[in-house]
Amino acid sequence: MSNEPPATPRRTSIDVYRGMIMFLMLAEIMHLFELAEDFPGVGWLQWLRFHTTHVEWTGCSLHDLIQPGFTFLVGVAMPFSIASRLKREHSRIGLLVHAAWRAFALCALGIVLRSLDSDRTYFTFEDTLTQIGLGYFFVFLLALGPRWGQYVSAFGILLLFWAAFALSDPPPPDFDYAAVGVPEDWEHHAEGFESRWNMNSNLSWKTDVWFLNLFPREEPFEFNWGGYCTLSFVPTAVTMLFGLIVGGWLRDIEAPRALLRNLLIASIFGLASGWGLAEAGLCPLVKKIWTPSFTLFSGGCCTAWLLILVILCDVKRWTRWAFPFVVIGANSILIYVMSWTIAEPIRELLLRHFGQTPFAMFGDAFVKPLTGVVTLVILFYMLLWLFRRRAFVKI
Repeated sequence: MSNEPPATPRRTSIDVYRGMIMFLMLAEIMHLFELAEDFPGVGWLQWLRFHTTHVEWTGCSLHDLIQPGFTFLVGVAMPFSIASRLKREHSRIGLLVHAAWRAFALCALGIVLRSLDSDRTYFTFEDTLTQIGLGYFFVFLLALGPRWGQYVSAFGILLLFWAAFALSDPPPPDFDYAAVGVPEDWEHHAEGFESRWNMNSNLSWKTDVWFLNLFPREEPFEFNWGGYCTLSFVPTAVTMLFGLIVGGWLRDIEAPRALLRNLLIASIFGLASGWGLAEAGLCPLVKKIWTPSFTLFSGGCCTAWLLILVILCDVKRWTRWAFPFVVIGANSILIYVMSWTIAEPIRELLLRHFGQTPFAMFGDAFVKPLTGVVTLVILFYMLLWLFRRRAFVKI
C-alpha cells in the first residue's frame, strides 16, 4: 500500500494564473508600447509602455514578470503532477526518466524556436524554455525529497550564486563597454561593489564567452545584445523551487486561513527581501541576469498574484470571469510555440487581404494594436476549439 498522500483536485487558481501569464505573452503582438511613442503627452500610455516592455537593466515591470510567472508555475504544478502519477502507480524511476526527457525536450524546443531565423542551429540557452529545461531535472529530484531540502536548496543556491558574483573581479575602469554591445549613452552602469552585475561585463557574461563558443557558430560569441546569459538558469531553478514550495502548500494545506497566511507571508518576505537587497546596494534588481534580489522580488510578486487568485477562484469560487484564461492556460506550451511561429503570419495575412484601412479607423498609430487584437481573437478561438475537444499539447 502506498504511503503517498492522495492526489488533490487541481486548483482553478493555478489554471487561471497560467492563462493570464500566457495572455500577457501573446499580448506582445499588439505593440501597445508604440502608442506611447506616438502620443508622448499621454501619461497613462507612458505607464502602459513601461509595463508592456522589459526595463533596460535594473528594476521590474509587469512584462518582466512573464518569464518568472511561467517558471514559477512549472514548480507549482509539480506536486500535483507527481501525486497524480504516483496514484496511477508509476514508479519513481519512471518519473525520473520522464523528468529527464522533459528537461531535454524543453531545451531542444527552445533552441529550435530560437533558430527559426537562422540558416543553421543557433545554440543559445537564455530562452525561457531552455532556462527551465536546464534546471528542471534538479528541481524534480528535490520535489521527490523532503520539504526542508527544498527550502535549504533554494536559499543555499541564491547565497552561493550571489557570493560567486560578489567575489568575482569587477570590470576595470577602462573596460570597453562599446565592444560588448553596451550603448555609449547607457545610464545603468553601477560603480563600486555593484559594478560586478553590470551589463556584459559580469560573471555570467564571462561564462558565456567560454561556454557558447564550445558550440558551432557562424561567428564567435562575444555578447548578447540584451545582456541575457545562460548561467541565469541557476537562480531560475530557484524560482521553480519557490513554485514547488507554494504548490506543496496548495496541495497539502486544506484550511483556507492557513494557506492564505502562508502565501501572504511568503509574498511579503519575497518582495521585502528582494527590494531590500537592491536598496542596500548588495545586489541590484536585474531580470536579464536573474540576480538573487530579482529572484526573491519576482517570487514575491508571483506568490502575491497567486494569492489573489486563490481568494477569488478557490475560496470565493468566482470563476466565470476567468474562463478565457483557463482556455488559454490549458495549452501553454502550444501557445508559446504559436507566439514564435504563427502569430505574426496571421497579422500579415490580415493586412494582405483586408489592407490597413479597416484597422486605421482611429489613425495609423492604431493599425498594429488593432491587427494584434484580431490576431489574439483568432488564436483564442483556435485554443477554444482544442479545449472543447480536450486536445492538450504536453511535453
